[in-house]
Amino acid sequence: MKGEYRIGVVIPARNEERFIQKVVETLPTFVDLAVVINDGSTDETQSILEAMESSEKVDIIKLDGEGVGAAIDAGHQYLLQHWPDQLFISVVMAGDGQMNPDDMEALLRPVIGNAADHAKGDRFAHPNGIESMPNIRRRASQILSFFTGLASGQTTPDPQCGYTATHSDILREWNWKDSWKGYGYPNFWLIRLSTLGYRIAHVPVESIYGNEKSGIRQLSFFTKVGFMMAYRHHHRNISWLFSSRITPHTIFAAVAYLIGWIALLPSISTDLERELVGRGVAPLFITIVAWSIAHVFDKGATRTVQELRMNAKARQET
Repeated sequence: MKGEYRIGVVIPARNEERFIQKVVETLPTFVDLAVVINDGSTDETQSILEAMESSEKVDIIKLDGEGVGAAIDAGHQYLLQHWPDQLFISVVMAGDGQMNPDDMEALLRPVIGNAADHAKGDRFAHPNGIESMPNIRRRASQILSFFTGLASGQTTPDPQCGYTATHSDILREWNWKDSWKGYGYPNFWLIRLSTLGYRIAHVPVESIYGNEKSGIRQLSFFTKVGFMMAYRHHHRNISWLFSSRITPHTIFAAVAYLIGWIALLPSISTDLERELVGRGVAPLFITIVAWSIAHVFDKGATRTVQELRMNAKARQET
């Protein structure tokens, strides 16, 4: 335990026979329970896990290749059933040994100290965080950081880092039927957490790379995750317009986004657009400017929604 919180660790694993035992055995002593999800492994992962299952601190879930997001969801839900009425924090660690267990205490600190509801690792902020990161992953993370920041309405320096710590209150509110099942899971969570008004902290963590290979198919990943982020971005903004979370920032952001779309779509035009185009201003430039302004208002709306949630929580506790 850490203070009044029980600590559970969710470890998704698929064909991790080389790493999984060390990952489990090197967990900090304050961890109360590790839930390892074997998601369709075809190597000796299951045999290794069964040998460790006699420990009171290790439970195993077996899935049939449902995807990393589905595996993590299964682990979160297992902890909810295991500690139905208790405060706990659910930490997600990969089963491939790329996350340093010594960083877990720092990751938990913002959640335990009520500075955040969800903390995630930031490998770019750690002195040794990206030294061994392959260049292609580094560039992809930087690109995804930009687009996840747009979609979530807040700065996301390392959205692809899956080392996270989540307060049990979030898990009890989460809509498990509306969750992302495969790669892109961290991006989905950041956007969804912003929609709900939860606070997110970014904590420096080390990432350890060996000769393991990623199972991500780049074209498929960027296509699917790109569409998901675009949809969730618009869904977040529109949902706020028709809820108690509506603010002046939300309205201004929606108007600016709309202006950008009007300028971009050739079948729709306004007197203002026709005037600007007549003066030599390209429609794409109008869209970029409008959406840039919208993003500024959107970040303000995100902060306001977080404040509204905090105020509502404070009223419930008094």
